[in-house]
This record gives sequence, structure tokens and C-alpha cells, in this order.
Amino acid sequence: MPKLKTHRGAAKRLSLTKTGKIKRSKAFRNHIMASKSPKQKRNLRHAGFVDSTEVKKMKKLIPYK
Repeated sequence: MPKLKTHRGAAKRLSLTKTGKIKRSKAFRNHIMASKSPKQKRNLRHAGFVDSTEVKKMKKLIPYK
């Protein structure tokens, strides 16, 4: 079997935690922040995790991380 190639776009956006979860940054945080409420902006600060239904697909994209 040849080595798998890492999906470079996914590698820049995703990281694995020690417990095997996949950490991701949240969307809707780049621009037009003035129209968002302080509560929404505060909740966007924290990292999110990839949903359990998508974990298998994401792990294929970043096999050696």
C-alpha cells in the first residue's frame, strides 16, 4: 500500500486532541462583526469539535496528524 497523502487544506484547519477528538475553528468570525451580538461573538471565540458523524471522514483527510 502506498502512503496516504494529507489533505493540506484540512491539515491547516483541523487538529487532533489527545483523546482523539478533532478540533476545528468556528465559522462566521471573519467579517461583518458589527452586526453580530456580543454574546454571539463571545461564543465564536472558543474552538468547536467535528461532529461524531463526520469524524471518520476527517481522519482520512489527516491520517498522520
